[in-house]
Amino acid sequence: MRNPFRYFNSSPEVIRLVVIMYIRYPLSLRQVEDTLFEWGIDICHETIRFWWSRFGPMFASEIRKRRLHHRSFSQWRWHLDEVFVRINGETHYLWRAVDHEGEVLEVFATKRRDRRAALKFLKRTMKRYGRPRSIVTDRLRSYRSAMKVIGNAANQECGRWLNNRAENSHQPFRRRERGMQRFRAVRTLQKFAAAHASIHNHFNHDRHLNRRDIFKQNRSAALAE
Repeated sequence: MRNPFRYFNSSPEVIRLVVIMYIRYPLSLRQVEDTLFEWGIDICHETIRFWWSRFGPMFASEIRKRRLHHRSFSQWRWHLDEVFVRINGETHYLWRAVDHEGEVLEVFATKRRDRRAALKFLKRTMKRYGRPRSIVTDRLRSYRSAMKVIGNAANQECGRWLNNRAENSHQPFRRRERGMQRFRAVRTLQKFAAAHASIHNHFNHDRHLNRRDIFKQNRSAALAE
């Protein structure tokens, strides 16, 4: 395999640090530039933009393949939800699938939220992760119609607070979206949301469930990978 960093003067470690820092934290390009300059790394904010666009999907794909290999997800219960995203004055939708432990399985950006979009989203998710035992959704009728086509409408669950897992999963992305001052194209939304989901999963170590020493070990292992 050819080295993807062969044409760059910066080391792969610096590029990885910059890309993960920009995608993971709610910082603008210039805020990342200023923070890195304090650490002795002098790069332009346009370089950060180019690096995340080129290497962000690659890093996210490596994380996703590794987690799929170790089966770091559950097929017991999935939570599906969608949020509104404004792009150039038009409303688009970002679909999200989360398992019962908070692992983000799939994100998918569309211009509509009809049965066709829901069906494409479900097929895309099930092709990668298989079929779950139950799927929790809101009362959007597009889910019901799409699940009837697939043949698992009997596994759908709807409730007032059942889908809080998916609702809370939108919050890190919403904070990051405000730091970026929104998106300008659906393609950019899909690219960034997919990369953000993978990197968020990689550094999500259930801080509130583990002791401090265990959390530090997990964090060090994630940074070393």
